Amino acid sequence: MHPAIICKVLGLLLMLFSASLLPPVGVALWYGDPGYWAFLLAFTITLITGVLLWYPVHDVHQELRTRDGFLITALFWLVLALFGALPFIFFGATELSLEDAFFEALSGLTTTGATVLVDLDQLPRSLLYYRQQLQWLGGIGIVVIAVAILPMLGVGGMQLYRAETPGPLKDTKLTPRITQTAKALFIVYLSLTVACGLAYWLAGMTPFDAIGHAYSTVAIGGFSTHDASIGFYDNPLILIVSMVFMVLAGMNFALHFLAWQGRHLRHYLTDPECRFYLWVLLTGCILTVAYLYVSATYGVGESLLHGSFAFIASLTTTGFVTTEYSAWPLGLYLFVFLSSFVGGCAGSTAGGLKMIRALLIVKQGQREVSRLIHPKAIQPLKIGVRTVSNRVVEAVWGFFAVYLVAYLVLCQLLLATGVDFATAFSAVGACLNNYGRGMGDVAVHYGDLNAAAKWVLCAAMLMGRLEVFTVLVLFTPMFWRR
Repeated sequence: MHPAIICKVLGLLLMLFSASLLPPVGVALWYGDPGYWAFLLAFTITLITGVLLWYPVHDVHQELRTRDGFLITALFWLVLALFGALPFIFFGATELSLEDAFFEALSGLTTTGATVLVDLDQLPRSLLYYRQQLQWLGGIGIVVIAVAILPMLGVGGMQLYRAETPGPLKDTKLTPRITQTAKALFIVYLSLTVACGLAYWLAGMTPFDAIGHAYSTVAIGGFSTHDASIGFYDNPLILIVSMVFMVLAGMNFALHFLAWQGRHLRHYLTDPECRFYLWVLLTGCILTVAYLYVSATYGVGESLLHGSFAFIASLTTTGFVTTEYSAWPLGLYLFVFLSSFVGGCAGSTAGGLKMIRALLIVKQGQREVSRLIHPKAIQPLKIGVRTVSNRVVEAVWGFFAVYLVAYLVLCQLLLATGVDFATAFSAVGACLNNYGRGMGDVAVHYGDLNAAAKWVLCAAMLMGRLEVFTVLVLFTPMFWRR
């Protein structure tokens, strides 16, 4: 463990993050919002803390080890969420407690989209912009960590991308250096954001809403500038734009980079995870639309629009809503909600188990059935044309088991705080999958939960975003031994 280099990295992160507190000041001044001082105060505190962490060790040059990587990855969201909560605490319009402010900031940075705020339409523009920006910043952080760091740490089978399959993450990097990888991914991320914002604007959103929703769509966050979410506009064209960019944001960003670099779409078509992702999306949309129509919930057109949107928003763990889903048949509502457990592709901003793990679990299940018929046959497990090692398969099954156990433990803890079962079941699932939208008391917002329940859900958001193992390893005695 290298405390000096860890402090240096965290100090740099805080100094960079402090700069993100200045754009809301400009928004506040532009719209005549008197709350600009809250962001200036938060900026000053964050910058000074970052300098105090960085300056004493700025001359230290050490190579980060795997254990350092785990700790920095976990502290990345904890520290930024703590300082990201400052504007919510200082802003008089919200009057949020510490747990509420931390919950809102962590939800934004982890792109969960669960909120404790109500009456969004009445909040100052600067604060609304800040919430959307938090998700966008968290999204690019997720992409870089998921593509450049987690595969090297071998978290839950993600080492599959390092050596076992063809595709964008082979040999751990798109480019020879992680900094170049991060730069390439940022360019793709920024380009998608600009394209999404322009599309929203042309479809009928105001420039402010177009920027805000582009931030949360590409980050797969789900925060909105309106209480009614994306359904506020009642505009089919806006919903179509949102669906297109949610699907794109749910794909591996490394695929976008390679497609852009090679000016060809073959990378999407030849990647097994991407094909599986598109197949699940298409199948789920068909089932949802058919269920809505057969149950006479909507007519053909509305079933097609709302059904497809709901399933895409859930599978990609975005969490946008267009209508009151609790009025749907319970079986369909549960089907859509459970799809968030699968999530999008690895290397995207989506939450959930990830498509590559789901694909491996399906293929392993098929192999076990085949072994019952041909017990002596040698049947390697393949993704595309590459054989997957048993070590990776074991890691995926281990991750799946730990994910379910974590879900059950967190549910039990939430029930112990006095929350009813439907709320606990859905709230933990929504936060662990970084989906945001729950049922029961959290169908609209999380503001009515008690403080203990919110801290439990903060742990769920963090575990879900950091792939569970990255958090759990910090609590093992072996990790801290020299």
